[in-house]
Amino acid sequence: MREITGNIWDYRETAVIAITTNGQVAKNGRGVMGRGVAAQAARLFPELPTTLGALLAQGGNHVHYLGDNIVSFPVEHSPYENPDPRLIEQSARELALMADAKGWTAVVVPRPGCGGGGLAWKDVRPLLEPYFDDRFQVITAEQIPPFGKGGRGGI
Repeated sequence: MREITGNIWDYRETAVIAITTNGQVAKNGRGVMGRGVAAQAARLFPELPTTLGALLAQGGNHVHYLGDNIVSFPVEHSPYENPDPRLIEQSARELALMADAKGWTAVVVPRPGCGGGGLAWKDVRPLLEPYFDDRFQVITAEQIPPFGKGGRGGI
């Protein structure tokens, strides 16, 4: 497992992108993708919530291939719960098995449960390490300084 910093969507052409998700399906049949990378994915690919909802209803809260080189990576059971470390570890195991089965050579995963979920990376990293080899890159969002690169708005 390698750690990188940047924009996860910059890797879309060269890697499979994992989006952290929950297991909730709304009454309209769509997966709930309300924040973080999942919300970004839903904006970029408007059909994803419908695809995710159908897969969750059929197969449960597991790693699912959503198409367009995107996979779900469950971190919580519902958007109203805190991330579940056991579910994160299960998702890491399932993603590694899927990468093996499909022959994927590059997979980019955000730090699961560490953004809006509030978990500490020092606690989550050990859950991933047994499953993620060098094919897996765990990305941290690039921090943009206020007012541009110099931090003073060009003043």
